[in-house]
Amino acid sequence: MRFAAAGGILRGPASGGSSPHMDNLDQLEQQSVYIFREAFRHFERLCMLWSIGKDSTVLLWLARKAFFGHIPFPLIHIDTSYKLPEMIAYRDRLAMEYRLHMVVGENAEALRAGRTFPATQHLPDGHPDKLSRVDCCGLLKKDALTHTLQGTWPRKRLNLDTGKYEPDRDKDPYHGVIVGARADEEGSRSKERYFSPRDKNNLWDAGDQPPEFWNQFKTDFAPGTHVRIHPLLDWTELHIWEYIKRENIPTVSLYYDQGNGKRYRSLGCGPCQAAIDSTSRNVDEIIVELKSGKLRDVAERSGRLQDGKHGLEELRRDGYM
Repeated sequence: MRFAAAGGILRGPASGGSSPHMDNLDQLEQQSVYIFREAFRHFERLCMLWSIGKDSTVLLWLARKAFFGHIPFPLIHIDTSYKLPEMIAYRDRLAMEYRLHMVVGENAEALRAGRTFPATQHLPDGHPDKLSRVDCCGLLKKDALTHTLQGTWPRKRLNLDTGKYEPDRDKDPYHGVIVGARADEEGSRSKERYFSPRDKNNLWDAGDQPPEFWNQFKTDFAPGTHVRIHPLLDWTELHIWEYIKRENIPTVSLYYDQGNGKRYRSLGCGPCQAAIDSTSRNVDEIIVELKSGKLRDVAERSGRLQDGKHGLEELRRDGYM
């Protein structure tokens, strides 16, 4: 065992062949750490998206392990203003505790104009200004993410001395973007690569992705190419929760039953997420629930009401996570 400066144990080598003493979580951790370091090596303008959910928080934990407690690139959060307050408090608490370079972006114009799903539901069906959930995601998530990454809209950066968000003077675009997507979570994400290029407008062509055989990854993209990087691609939902347990990673309590027989399995915006029926009150009980097969026929993102039949894939093709 080797101890990482992040305060956790980094089991096994950071790259290369696996040890016979490594279990499945060790191998996944090793692979993810390797992807992080490859990304840092090849992309000068690198950032990581942090949605505050379980997957991106495991990603955060792995990043701290990969770089011995100090994450050498900014974390980006897109604030729709509809996240539950507990999620934002959790974000800022960990950002201060871990001394993160926290950058927040938003679609301030759409929020000021009330161009959101909740703000337009009083309008009659068919009204040109009434937005669907997917329309709202397009404005508050996809467009905000695109312009935040490109540096064409204002960004805010957390001042670690004051705990307040201030205008970010950095206007340069990010070309390498680390994301906590998993192939098993949703159909469109199973089409991803570890290093997945987008075009100049951040658009994703799922049919035009580089092959990745035998852990050989294409990283020599043309200068300025926008590339999404997915260190968690081969992790499953069960792996995530088993790793959270092993590493004692702090998570938002919304994932656990608070006594009403319901909990959130996937976190998003308040108006567009629904809880599932579950009495799991802690990490151990969630692991037992997943292993039992009770949720076998329930999609992990079934509570994300904006997904619909093709909602998430349409958003992802247009540049969303």
